[in-house]
Amino acid sequence: MTTNEPAINEPPLFSYAAPAAPDAPIPFAAPAGLSGLMAADWAESLSPLTERFHELAAGLESDRALGHEILPAPENVLRAFQRPMSSVKVLILGQDPYPTPGHAVGLSFSVGAGVRPLPRSLKNIFTELQTDLGISPSPSGDLSAWADQGVLLLNRVLTVRSGAAGSHRRRGWEEITELAVRSLAARRGPDGTRLPLVAVLWGRDAQSIKPFLDGAPTVESAHPSPLSASRGFFGSRPFSRVNELLARQGAGPVDWQLGTVR
Repeated sequence: MTTNEPAINEPPLFSYAAPAAPDAPIPFAAPAGLSGLMAADWAESLSPLTERFHELAAGLESDRALGHEILPAPENVLRAFQRPMSSVKVLILGQDPYPTPGHAVGLSFSVGAGVRPLPRSLKNIFTELQTDLGISPSPSGDLSAWADQGVLLLNRVLTVRSGAAGSHRRRGWEEITELAVRSLAARRGPDGTRLPLVAVLWGRDAQSIKPFLDGAPTVESAHPSPLSASRGFFGSRPFSRVNELLARQGAGPVDWQLGTVR
């Protein structure tokens, strides 16, 4: 008799284990391999850093054991990698997750559909979207409709301590996201040509990954945060520019209207 089920059910990396008692803290589970945590092609590309994932999971559990709240929820830490790498045609790179509880969902700049008010950076993105393409600001900050079309909403750092922006930088996430970007840029079709890719790099932190893109076209400007949006983000027309660069590569446009998938 044959079966497609695995012989051993290993605990997933970055997911909650069952609490020992009704009011007991819920720890990060012991790390397992990458397969099953993300799309198969991402798991293959990132497998050289499997041990780094394990180290990061252990560090997150140590933080949690000290009483720190870690964002996003463990099941969303690797959410950006759940859709196939082969489907990605646009990369929008953020910095680290929103440090406000209830905001971080594992996709850069996105929040849950019911979050109000929207983060100010996201409100500025919607303002520029209306200026660029005439699309009215969405009342929802859920950007998953973009991800469904091949827009990789990836933060440079995938976790943060609640209330402490940038608190998990230089822990090892940068090594993982560098490999992710390099893997995207290295994709080739059967004829050896580069697969379509446009990278949206808002702010100097995002622009620092440009050397990893192997010459893929970019759309660059100031960051949409309230501190810098008026210094080059507003008026930069990133959404129409992305679609123009996709067309030059023979790829279809992104429908930036939230709630619809082309």
